[in-house]
Amino acid sequence: MATPSTIRDCMRRNPLTINENANLAQAIETLVEYKLTGVTVVDDEGHPTGVLSEIDCLQSVLNAIYNDGDPEHALVRDAMTPEIVSCAPADSIVEVAADMLATRQRRRPVIEDGRLVGQVSSSNVLWALMEHSRRRVHGKS
Repeated sequence: MATPSTIRDCMRRNPLTINENANLAQAIETLVEYKLTGVTVVDDEGHPTGVLSEIDCLQSVLNAIYNDGDPEHALVRDAMTPEIVSCAPADSIVEVAADMLATRQRRRPVIEDGRLVGQVSSSNVLWALMEHSRRRVHGKS
């Protein structure tokens, strides 16, 4: 196997997504069930519209509780972060890793030609960087 150098080499293809009109409580159950820290949010056509993280969910639930609301009736679109910081399959792993550190974000949707083609997490990037380091140090290609 070649040394991982681009996001294509370490991204998760066909990532789990959540529709922006989904019930937040169900989305939280999905995050917990699959042990995810976040997921890409899509519209009815499958286009990315935001990212839903555990922190987004926590904030939404706490806001509902503090305001005597019912978090069971919240929607994903009301809790998600609408700004999408994405990357492309051909992007450098090192550059994406540096940007993840700078923005303190643990995951990135991978978008190509306006379509979601994958997702990369900090653990995917960490694996790729370690593989690169091992191959460089031990002279394997």
